Amino acid sequence: QVQLVESGGGLVQAGGSLRLSCAASGRTLFNYAMGWFRQAPGKEREFVAAINWSGGNTFYVDSVKGRFAISRDNAKKTVYLQMNSLKPEDTAVYYCAAGPNIAVVRSGYNLDAWGQGTLVTVST
Repeated sequence: QVQLVESGGGLVQAGGSLRLSCAASGRTLFNYAMGWFRQAPGKEREFVAAINWSGGNTFYVDSVKGRFAISRDNAKKTVYLQMNSLKPEDTAVYYCAAGPNIAVVRSGYNLDAWGQGTLVTVST
């Protein structure tokens, strides 16, 4: 079993940048595809980005394409989400998650682990 802890959230002005980190403990990350999700107040959780075990394949929701980048460092057991050109509508609690493959991660169902979330607030 893998445990996940997010960090890096905070308050940023529109147009700014943040980098979220997701640190894993327990099993090696080589076994998992990883993803980022977010949940804004009063809304359902939505998929944001996913990356396969090697880092060679990534997917993004259309609303963040060209602004966000997911990456991973398996040696450090850490996954990152670089967020640029942030907008107020990006305000949400961001969660990282682990799954057996990228298709399962993108679905958001039957994942192996979730982090506790980190709050990102983008002001106007």
